[in-house]
Amino acid sequence: MTPKPEARRAIIYARVSSANGSTIEQQLDALRQLCRQRGWTVAAEYTDHGVSGAKEKRPGLDRLMADARAKRCDVVCIWKFDRFARSTAHLFNALKEFDDLRIAFVSLTENVDTTTAYGRAVFGILAVVAALERELTSERLRAKWAYKKEKEGKVPGPRPRIKITVAEIERRRKSESYAQIARDLGCTPQLLWNRVNKVPRELGMK
Repeated sequence: MTPKPEARRAIIYARVSSANGSTIEQQLDALRQLCRQRGWTVAAEYTDHGVSGAKEKRPGLDRLMADARAKRCDVVCIWKFDRFARSTAHLFNALKEFDDLRIAFVSLTENVDTTTAYGRAVFGILAVVAALERELTSERLRAKWAYKKEKEGKVPGPRPRIKITVAEIERRRKSESYAQIARDLGCTPQLLWNRVNKVPRELGMK
């Protein structure tokens, strides 16, 4: 991963999800110091306060990625991998995008810097780990589906659209309850009631 030789504009990012551990300001101070030592200008600082790293959408991180895609920086600096990414795959995908944009990436705590040979080697290792993570996730899902099929006689997936008319529901209501009809159709009694009573439909029923 080779940054542009004139790389000088840095974006720094910090996140905390609770009062435990390092504070936002501690992370930012350390990252500002890193930029001063490297002779980089801090073009922008983005933070996410009280936001879990597991969340896919984070305001600060989203703005950082928008700036990177607009080529408003040459290097992205973070405090620690888990402050930035929600998984190895997420981290690798972000680094791959930075690489395509010719933007360097520095994680201060892990001492990973893609402007160096060591940092580029770590990037390669992350690619392998991310692929393994995806494969393990797929294997777990396949095992779960196989178990459900064997034990419950069904496979997880989207519920099929229900094809039944209001007239048919009303005919069956003469001898069956909504609960009985719904159980037979594999839907909820509320869905059937909504259909009969003309509740605006998102129901997939005709």
